[in-house]
Amino acid sequence: MSSQLSRRRFLNSSVATGLAFSSGLALPGISRASSRPVVTHGLQSGDVDANSGMIWARTDRPAKMLVEYDTTGSFENPTRLAPINAFPDSDFAAKRLLENLPSDQEIFYRVAFADLNDANAISEPVKGRFRTAPGSRRNVKFAWSGDTAGQGWGIDTARGGMKTYATMQKHSPDFFIHSGDTIYADGAIQAEVELKDGTIWKNVVTEEKSKVAETLDEYRGQWKYNLMDENLLAFNAEVPTFFQWDDHEVVNNWSSSKDLTADDRYTEKNIQVLAARAAQAFHELTPIRYTPAEPGRVYRKIAYGPLLDVFFLDLRSYRGPNGESMEAEMTSTSRVLGAQQLAWLKRELGNSRATWKVIACDMPIGLIVWDNWKEQAGAEGVANGDNGAPKGRELEFADLLRFIKAADIDNVVWLTADVHYTAAHYYNPDKAQFQEFKPFWEFVSGPIHAGTFGPNDLDMTFGPEVKYVKAPTQDQGANLPPTMGLQFFGLVDIDGVSEQLTVRLMDRDDVELHKVTLDPVRGA
Repeated sequence: MSSQLSRRRFLNSSVATGLAFSSGLALPGISRASSRPVVTHGLQSGDVDANSGMIWARTDRPAKMLVEYDTTGSFENPTRLAPINAFPDSDFAAKRLLENLPSDQEIFYRVAFADLNDANAISEPVKGRFRTAPGSRRNVKFAWSGDTAGQGWGIDTARGGMKTYATMQKHSPDFFIHSGDTIYADGAIQAEVELKDGTIWKNVVTEEKSKVAETLDEYRGQWKYNLMDENLLAFNAEVPTFFQWDDHEVVNNWSSSKDLTADDRYTEKNIQVLAARAAQAFHELTPIRYTPAEPGRVYRKIAYGPLLDVFFLDLRSYRGPNGESMEAEMTSTSRVLGAQQLAWLKRELGNSRATWKVIACDMPIGLIVWDNWKEQAGAEGVANGDNGAPKGRELEFADLLRFIKAADIDNVVWLTADVHYTAAHYYNPDKAQFQEFKPFWEFVSGPIHAGTFGPNDLDMTFGPEVKYVKAPTQDQGANLPPTMGLQFFGLVDIDGVSEQLTVRLMDRDDVELHKVTLDPVRGA
């Protein structure tokens, strides 16, 4: 084969031989120090476009992050970057943007850490890779899903850990969209869970994961727990992840009105304090880009070549209080996107020249998600369950869909997770109470590694039709463990010649459950 190493040979090769980072500290190629820093939780990359990509790593002490990258895995002519600091105030995590990269190119990078207190102490370097987005038309493949380590189902190494990540990795996607519920900060993990067949699910347990997260360190610990899984570590070394968040990054069904007064699990009752700590941990421990004007911003666009723009929404940070959400006119309490995010999305959709516009939304549009499941009351999601004209949170989505039609924007596809089963929905204005929109598809997938539930009821305001669904049967019940196999992800393939977009709904065993191929509207 060519001088460029294969992915597998690259990742399995000896990473220490010949390393000569230029750190400005006159560091030796191989440290002889008795105690060296370590890269504690592998590498991550994310938010990759045609000319840049974010990389991330964490160490165990104050250190300088040393980075070099090349277009071949042999690192014959690497670009070496100035070191950056990893300090306690970021939990010793560091990330940086690799810029001015060639488009449509394999980028191999390696990271080591130099102890600030011992110039001779350098960690073993660790390697990762990603491919930049194309500058011209080529085939594009990516995966999406949501919901990791929820409902008490943590890492059982004897059962293979978080196996869905390994299944997704086999497809070598260009990137992965994690559609939210990336951690379960409100979901404590027990050491053992007895299954219906009498066997025992044995979780890896950490101190932080043994209770609900309240402190900053406990929120950080939720992320570090997931990064103990070998499947996820291997996946992260090869596949960039584009992160968004939902509720479980903070606490179940959170909004500014969340009341924890009666929840004895929490000593910190202030939801604003919890959300601030959770947001800090989210940005510290993921390879999400910074937005200088709003450093904690999650909504953003990633341009992935001429065939694809991905728009990441945030239905948490700007929402009004959860509840009935039945206002007939727009008010501050009926917001879920927020005025600024909605204006941004309209502007960016209108400006997009990509063939396909994928909207990554952390909650489905037409599925009813109750704030109070026992009483089936109050809107936690967008739909309010009345099957009528848009009210409450539906108003912003009606406004958006009306805009897409008026601006004649075609080839819009919605991807989401949240509800812990997989489905394909076709939104048909002929079946809807609100009809001022172009028909569109919404595909639902998840969980990656969590309890399986559903299916949810539909709200007919926007006319959703179920074209496919796979969820637990009534006999199976709810919160099915990963051993049941109902763990799901989706694959999207865009053909570089025909520009067709194909969506496949997959399960953990790599079985194709459902397939839809969409033809692009030309001249969009």
